[in-house]
Order: sequence, then C-alpha cells, then structure tokens
Amino acid sequence: MTSIAYYDQHCDAFVANTASVDMTELYTAFLSRLKPGAHILDAGCGSGRDTCHFLKQGYHVTAIDGSVAMVRHASAFTGINVRQLTFENLDYQAAFEGIWACASLLHIPLSELPDVMARMSEALKNNGIWYLSFKYGAGEVSRDGRSFTNLTEESLGELVDALSGISLLSTWQTSDKRSDREDERWLNALCKYSKTPVQTTWQPA
Repeated sequence: MTSIAYYDQHCDAFVANTASVDMTELYTAFLSRLKPGAHILDAGCGSGRDTCHFLKQGYHVTAIDGSVAMVRHASAFTGINVRQLTFENLDYQAAFEGIWACASLLHIPLSELPDVMARMSEALKNNGIWYLSFKYGAGEVSRDGRSFTNLTEESLGELVDALSGISLLSTWQTSDKRSDREDERWLNALCKYSKTPVQTTWQPA
C-alpha cells in the first residue's frame, strides 16, 4: 500500500485524529513572515484544516493533495476547489509568496526528495517563505501502511544546500501535539527563496 492509498482508505479516521490539533505556534512562525493577503500553497493539505485557518486570516490559498479522498473532504470543508496533485507532478512556477508543507513531504522517499523539493522551491516567488516539517530522526521507515522519511537538522540542511536560491532561515524541534503521540519529535524549518541569495552559514535553532 502506498501512502496515498492509505489516506484514501483511512480519510475519516485521519481527519478525526488531526482536526483539533493546536497549530498556533507553527502558524505564527510562518504567517509572521508573510504580507497580508499573500498567496499560499498548502502542499499536502489533508483535511483542509490549515487551509481553513489561512483563508480566515485573509490569505489567498491554493490547496493540493495526492489523495482523492482527502481532496474531496478538503474541498467540502474549505469551500474552495482543492486540486488533486502529487508532489512529483508539481507544476507551478513562481506562483506563491508562501508554501506550507506541513507533515507532507515526509512521505517522499529520500532518493526522490531532491527533485520534489526543487519543484516546490521553483513554485515560490522571489523572497517567498517555505515552511516544512518532518518526523525527527534518520532513515526511512514504514508504519501502518505508510512510508516516512525522517530527517535531522543536518540532513535537511544538506537537502536545502543543494537547492538553487533557497536559504534555510531556521530549524526547531517540537513534540507531537496529539495526546497519544507526545513522545514523538518533529523537525520544523523555515526557508526563503531569493533570486540573489545571501551566502550564510545556518545553525540549528
């Protein structure tokens, strides 16, 4: 079973388990760097929870997901037309001031991440901000019918360093907000795209 097939088959259970997760800290870190009304790509929108928040805050949102079941649910939940699209086929060019990739890129195999991340970076406008998160750790694992690529600050930094125009602004760890997952750690990161990037040496937060 692929990860997309998992979400197609377990859409209702996944929505119920994630709909009420408190994302305030992450929203603030991301949105504080965007101008009012900015155009955001919710990449791997799942239930549409985050898209709804961004819309309510006055942002313009394009939402995509690879799962047909999730697309149907998110479209109904958010009231916008969510696009069914896998990251491997991402086709936007300089379209967004912000990209929100929350717990979504982690399902891409490590060998395919460089290409997918390059496609995503190309979707950013100049000075665009990109939030992304992975489960914290090393290597690829499979669990409950889904595959996960875990990253550390160092391995994420190596991936970002290979991207043209992308600078890693900050990384930080958080615990899972779900009550039954508090022992799980997440790696969060904010990146910025610039046509003329300033060469800096990043340090994990």
